[in-house]
Amino acid sequence: MQALKLTQIGNSVGLILPKEVLARLKLEKGDTVFLTDAPGSVTITPHDADFEQQMIAARKVMKSRRAVLRELAK
Repeated sequence: MQALKLTQIGNSVGLILPKEVLARLKLEKGDTVFLTDAPGSVTITPHDADFEQQMIAARKVMKSRRAVLRELAK
């Protein structure tokens, strides 16, 4: 576990992530991260879990309806 310090940034407060954390999460300046509330904690991730579930469902539909989608694309 690593301790991070909150920093004043204008009228807001920010959290500065070390280079190692940015590299591990494959994040760069300007990227979006998502906060997920859990009982007693918060998780920071580079992807939206809800969107990921939606994409899994969409891929299933696209795979099962490939011919229909191909016809619609003409």
